[in-house]
Amino acid sequence: MRRILCFITLSAAFMLLHVSIALAESANSFFNNGFEKHLHGDLSTAIQLYSKAIDNDPQFVMAYQMRGAAQQQLKKYAQAINDYSMVITCGEPYFKAVGYYNRGVVKNITGDYQAAILDFSQAIELDKRMAAAFFHRGIAKSKTGDLAGHLEDFRQAAKLGDNNAESWLNTYYPDWKQMPFAVGPT
Repeated sequence: MRRILCFITLSAAFMLLHVSIALAESANSFFNNGFEKHLHGDLSTAIQLYSKAIDNDPQFVMAYQMRGAAQQQLKKYAQAINDYSMVITCGEPYFKAVGYYNRGVVKNITGDYQAAILDFSQAIELDKRMAAAFFHRGIAKSKTGDLAGHLEDFRQAAKLGDNNAESWLNTYYPDWKQMPFAVGPT
């Protein structure tokens, strides 16, 4: 009897493992096919395939990320924000930083500058070397009238290697490298 129970337990465990692997393979397969469609500009099909990957694996952070990017490209901003929010919810710190950054970009595009500033600040908190987050936060700050914050963020972005920020600074503040950096929160 004990031997039969052990056999049944092992068989059930093997079946569960096999089903889990099959589901993961399905999610990866849907994602890979979606990514291929995305690369070729078929965004609607890519979104459908990313959604199938998420249906198979609701924690598939990269599928949320790429579906959000496709939604953003189609100017479906509310859906993109939802997907980037899921990246933040499900992701490891690096993915969270990218999620905050991308969500901030969409909020900037839609004119929600204060919320964009908060998202870029969260991205920077998670990845202090994310030059693009400083650059885009600087843009949002300029839209809210915070010109000093705009300048400081552009300087930080340029210091971290952002060519757009450096070009802007070289044009409008040619001596920006000699200016002292502000002390305090950014």
